[in-house]
Amino acid sequence: MTETWTRAQIGALGEQLAVDYLTSQGLTVLARNWRCRYGELDVIAVDAAAAAVVFVEVKTRTSDRFGGVEQAVTPQKVRRLRRLAGLWLAAQDRGWSKVRIDVVGVRIGRGPKPEITHLRAVG
Repeated sequence: MTETWTRAQIGALGEQLAVDYLTSQGLTVLARNWRCRYGELDVIAVDAAAAAVVFVEVKTRTSDRFGGVEQAVTPQKVRRLRRLAGLWLAAQDRGWSKVRIDVVGVRIGRGPKPEITHLRAVG
């Protein structure tokens, strides 16, 4: 990885790696980068094994300068994700009995392969 990558490119790479990881774990991606006037949801997926719709926040890091994935999701961030999830759910024809908010951290550049951290049910 070179220093010439933009934050947007790094974020897009991290998001694709996160989607690849989630699908490898059996989740089905319904939407990516869903936007409304209040913000954006990175990934919306279905975890059939848990019968749940999962809203996934992807955090891509190239260093530990800003802390790990655990520090990246503050209570305010979880509240915002819940609000966005509610707006997405309200616009759907289907009802979901279980809803989960996960965070996938992607650490790029420390080793030859990206490191993936998956925190389930953060809020």
